[in-house]
Amino acid sequence: MSEVRVLYWFRTDLRLHDSPALAAALGLKPSALFPVWCWDPNYVYKHRVGVHRWRFLLESMRVLSSQISATNPLSQLLVVRGEPTALLPVLWKQWRISHIVFEKDPSAYGRRRDTILRALALEHGVKLFCVQGHHLYDPEEVVKRNKGKPTMTITNLQNIVKGIGPVPKPIDAPATLPHPALDVKAVPKTREALLRQLSSALEGTAVFDGNCIEGAATVDLNSSALGGERDAHVTCYETVDGGSSGLFSVPTLESIGMDRGKEAPTIQGGEVVALARLAAICAKPAYVATFSKPQSSPAQAADNPSTTLTSPYLKFGCLSVRRMWWDIEDAKEKHKGAKTAPPENLNGQLLFRDMYACAEFAIGDAFSGIRGNAQCRYMDWHLPTHYDSAGKAVVPRPLGDPVSEARLAAFKAGRTGFPWIDAQMRQLRAEGWMHHLGRHSVAAFLTRGQCWISWERGAEIFDELLIDWDPCANPGNWMWLSCSAFYAQYWKLYGCVTFPQKYDKTGALVRKYVPELARFPDKYIYEPHLAPLKIQKEAGCIIGTDYPSPMLDEKTCKEENMKRMKVCFEVGLYGSSKEVLDGTANHIIKEKHGIVDPPKELMVGKDAKKGVIENWLKRKKPEGEKEGAAGGIEPRSKVKK
Repeated sequence: MSEVRVLYWFRTDLRLHDSPALAAALGLKPSALFPVWCWDPNYVYKHRVGVHRWRFLLESMRVLSSQISATNPLSQLLVVRGEPTALLPVLWKQWRISHIVFEKDPSAYGRRRDTILRALALEHGVKLFCVQGHHLYDPEEVVKRNKGKPTMTITNLQNIVKGIGPVPKPIDAPATLPHPALDVKAVPKTREALLRQLSSALEGTAVFDGNCIEGAATVDLNSSALGGERDAHVTCYETVDGGSSGLFSVPTLESIGMDRGKEAPTIQGGEVVALARLAAICAKPAYVATFSKPQSSPAQAADNPSTTLTSPYLKFGCLSVRRMWWDIEDAKEKHKGAKTAPPENLNGQLLFRDMYACAEFAIGDAFSGIRGNAQCRYMDWHLPTHYDSAGKAVVPRPLGDPVSEARLAAFKAGRTGFPWIDAQMRQLRAEGWMHHLGRHSVAAFLTRGQCWISWERGAEIFDELLIDWDPCANPGNWMWLSCSAFYAQYWKLYGCVTFPQKYDKTGALVRKYVPELARFPDKYIYEPHLAPLKIQKEAGCIIGTDYPSPMLDEKTCKEENMKRMKVCFEVGLYGSSKEVLDGTANHIIKEKHGIVDPPKELMVGKDAKKGVIENWLKRKKPEGEKEGAAGGIEPRSKVKK
């Protein structure tokens, strides 16, 4: 019988507790187990990721490495640098790997990457095991039971999983781990010596050449030129194994061109913190049993949240979703009073996560956008994604009308002139997190509420800035909140003043994240532009100078957008409709609602600042920006200066 040598590939499961895939790897009874993380350039260059998520990930990787070493002092997380489809086959050969095991990643990029890896494993004679563990239920199985259709409601999901059975009980972390040894009969006595052996076996391996399966690294979505947070050169790919910076060590923020000065460790990463947070939550049975997400407050900061704030840990797999489910169940049993139920309770929040994952799996790659998405209603949004003649998205995106571009930039920067929106967006940029209902507020504002900007643009901002960004839940939530899918009551909106006043009339969140408004009286904290000049001077903040005037008229824009929404629903086009794909959809919709032109002013009425638009038009365009055909969208007209 041949020797079993397992490469365990950590990806969406940065933990040792309740890891079905790791348990499957150990179940093979390997003589050697190599715990590998492949530092994938597709994420570094081709996925929008900001400094906070990078910091959380790197922190979680270091914690995992320590946990592995605590279990086996001769082992650690072995971080290799390179394109997985090119580098992993090298490891298989040089480390004589017989099996590769990993947790199933059913999202779009994960499917594309793993399809290639399956073929390569077959070609190299390596046995591959892919094990579900990132969700309560396997999205592939759920979709199969739903006859290939996406789960568009939580009730739909609940009805399907009744036939699957209860969520599996969690398992303990392994007590032992085999050595990652080249020769199990002559294992080095120190980890340092073992790492040197592994490194020597990789001598001559080519470093990453800039070619990713998602496209060339020359188009870097995280570069400052394209609006990202990378402002320095990426050095982590100069070696395969970390070299002098530490063999197989976790990279640093600096090595991926990110500024440590921008990080905020409010939400700390790693399995240890995740389990401690869960234990603290479940130590309060009444809180767990009566939790209702709609009743929690979006007016509290991340250091004192009204929710569990476990989503970042679930996203990276620092916390097992099965462990959370059953710890919640145990805590609820200790409470003798009334209990909340799905979808509002904590179990319901985990089911929503599965609902989006199953919907994404059924729809496929089109789920993350509008074009080709049969479940996504089509609206004539400003700033749509543009496509070339082959139907591929143009990156960087060609610019749209200057007012909407300026509004989008102000939205991302937290400079809209609406303190509640700005506080939420500044909190997101400062800490990488925002409360569920805060996300509702800003998403509705950017899309159907006030700005009429495509939800795809908002999703891109969240892609970059959220620590807990999820490839299924993020586009799913933006479709929900823009009433493009999952939810249809488009007339229900979140007032920029009335909504936050329900939770905090004093504006504590605004005062923290928009400090220029800190000295305004409670009466004006959510609409400081209405304060008399005398009060503005006393507060040390002149609206229009020290803090922007509102960039649009909330009521007027809402009325216009509700007219648009009504027409879009009546027309009934979706991302896969013929009219969307052939570019006639906008003409049909605009002819019906009569609102043809994009907005002409950034500010309205007496606060109009046309100079802002003139400056926007004169700006230096990002390198590589060009006009592109808008597949499914009418080509934008030239804007006269």
